[in-house]
Amino acid sequence: MDTGLLILRLLAGLLIAGHGVQKVSFRLGGSGLAGGTEEFRHDGFRGGALTALAAGAGQIGSGLLLAVGALTPLAAAGAIGVMTVALTVKWPNGLWVQKDGYEYPLVLVVIAAVLALTGPGRHSLDRALGLLPWPSWLALAAVTGGVFAGMATRALLHRPLPTPAAFPPAERNRP
Repeated sequence: MDTGLLILRLLAGLLIAGHGVQKVSFRLGGSGLAGGTEEFRHDGFRGGALTALAAGAGQIGSGLLLAVGALTPLAAAGAIGVMTVALTVKWPNGLWVQKDGYEYPLVLVVIAAVLALTGPGRHSLDRALGLLPWPSWLALAAVTGGVFAGMATRALLHRPLPTPAAFPPAERNRP
C-alpha cells in the first residue's frame, strides 16, 4: 500500500507542479508568464499576471509537497483548490477531455482528496518528520477547505467576457 501511495503522490504531484511551471515560464512547453496571463484573461479571470503567478505558485507548491509527502493535508487543500478552479472553467465543455472537458482536473481533485484522507504513506517526509498520523478532522478540513477555496477564487476573480450582443450596435465596431 505504501508503495502505491508513493507512486500516486509522485505522479499526481509532479503533474500538478509541472502544470504550474507551464503557467509562469517557458519550461515544459509553457508560454511564459504572458501566456499564462492571457490564458486566465481568455477564461474570464481578472488579476492579470498576479492571477497567473498565484495559480502557478499554488500548483508548483502543492504539487511538490504532495510528491514528497510533506504537509499532506495542506498540500492536498492547495491542489484541490487550484484544480477546482480549473474544473469550473472546463465545466461548460462537459466531462470528457477530448472536448476540453473537466475530466482531468476532476481526477486530480479526487487523487488529492484521497491522499488527504489516506495520508501520504510510509515513504514520505511527513512520516520521516514524525508528523503522522494526521487527525481525521484535518483531512476532512483539507478536502472541504480546498473545494471552498477554489469556488471562492472562482467567485471573486471570474468575470465572464461580454458577448458581442451585450454591446449596442454602435459600440461593437469601436477600436
